[in-house]
Amino acid sequence: MVVAASAVVAAAAAAGAAGVLAQTSADDEKKRAAPSVTKATVPAPLPAVPSATPTRPRPSASPSRAPAPSPSVAPGRARNDTTPAVLYRHPESQVLDWVRAHRSDPRRTVIESRIAARPSAVWFTEYDPGAVTGRVRSVTSAAAAVNRTAVLVAYAIPDRDCGGASEGGAPDLGAYDGWVREFAAGLGDKPVLVILEPDSIAQADCLSAEQRSARFAALGRAARTMKAANPRAKVYFDAGHSGWRPAAEQAAALRSAQAGTSGDGIFTNVSNFHSTADEVAYARRVLAALGGRPGLGAVIDTSRNGNGAPPAGQWCDPAGRAIGRAPTTDTGEAGIDAYLWVKLPGESDGCKGEAGSFTPDYAYELATG
Repeated sequence: MVVAASAVVAAAAAAGAAGVLAQTSADDEKKRAAPSVTKATVPAPLPAVPSATPTRPRPSASPSRAPAPSPSVAPGRARNDTTPAVLYRHPESQVLDWVRAHRSDPRRTVIESRIAARPSAVWFTEYDPGAVTGRVRSVTSAAAAVNRTAVLVAYAIPDRDCGGASEGGAPDLGAYDGWVREFAAGLGDKPVLVILEPDSIAQADCLSAEQRSARFAALGRAARTMKAANPRAKVYFDAGHSGWRPAAEQAAALRSAQAGTSGDGIFTNVSNFHSTADEVAYARRVLAALGGRPGLGAVIDTSRNGNGAPPAGQWCDPAGRAIGRAPTTDTGEAGIDAYLWVKLPGESDGCKGEAGSFTPDYAYELATG
């Protein structure tokens, strides 16, 4: 089944935050699985950037477009940190705002314990040169202070979402390179996981061959820049999801973006619903076809995949879904580095609430599904 391409986030909050994708073309059926942007933690005076957990992130539910390792950890798998990390839960998010403001709501206990208490990704969706370093540092330093690993989403690629609901990003690739350098400057020196540009590879068909090539080169540079700034950072490239492109086709695109040599692996299912089992199998096929250096792994967004994918074509807050496995880096699956909540459950895709907004009825439905 396919849902739309992971149109990530564009419905920005007034404070400058994040958005959602919403494409409805036939293509969407194959692509959409986009995470929602959350307001990210902001260091001092800066506004919060989309972040999916700590900080005042406010992930926006982006209509995921559709629905999309190797059998075992390769011997001698290279890792900077071998002990399972404890993921960082940012203290600010839309769901936490709601929990604090609705102490007497009968849904509060369930939403608080099953969603708000979980660590989720922090999104950086604004092209904000001069500010992004501090915003990133506010998250990574807070995580380091409590010996936790933050999950960050870099989402400022030019022509983002192919002009869809989450359109935006840097004005051009030269400006993007500069933004990436500033983003990288805030990564610190402790372990951190970076989700590099959801949909940027799986959804690149809207670009000309020349534009695609330039974008893919920029993604390779971005990963190298981030890892040069913090060698303990793990950077993951866009692999769509199991209901989108065939593994070999996606691996070929990832090779063009130098994912096999510049980063640490791939991410799948961002803001989508495909089951963990399907995504594990798909990720392994992509990694096997990708090749690259030893030790590449995959991370999977499990935030809303507890009941698997909805009927084909349903991507906007589909009924009958449920939260999936809790975020962890201890997956018990060879080649799968982490299960993450990249999109925060309860942030609407735009049907049960305003795109990107926290919708308690939807959150409760997911938490009890």
